[in-house]
Amino acid sequence: MEYKTNVMRILDQRKIHYNHYTYADTDAISGIEVAGILGENPAQVFKTLVTTGKSKRNYVFMIPVAEELDLKKAAVSVGEKSIEMLKSKDLLPLTGYVHGGCSPIGMKKRLLTVIDASANQFKTIICSAGKIGYQVELSITNLSEIIQMELAEITVIHNE
Repeated sequence: MEYKTNVMRILDQRKIHYNHYTYADTDAISGIEVAGILGENPAQVFKTLVTTGKSKRNYVFMIPVAEELDLKKAAVSVGEKSIEMLKSKDLLPLTGYVHGGCSPIGMKKRLLTVIDASANQFKTIICSAGKIGYQVELSITNLSEIIQMELAEITVIHNE
């Protein structure tokens, strides 16, 4: 029998088309390693980051695995003076997910998700399926049907 994560069950319930991948039987830890094992472009594989704004509101940011979140751009994108990464110990109680297996889909609380605008260059993006070792691939349009999201340029530009 094939293993299904809660994220996959949510997508099935909503009749949203997706592909799924597993790397559970590998030593992959970083997103770049995961992209390599899946044979996918690291620019198309997105990591999910959870933050806290100065207002104490929480936000989710999705960026390509090889990129770095620009905290200033991220804060501007959600109308905050500043944001910081959520402490690891607070991730599970807030989202229901552990570090390394956090998905924007199926979080305990519905949080605004900002996806890096680079996602627009792909027909689909790949993100965590809510459990370490599992990924789902779906279109931004389909993702927008199940999470509150917007697109913005939120990664560090290294040539500045």
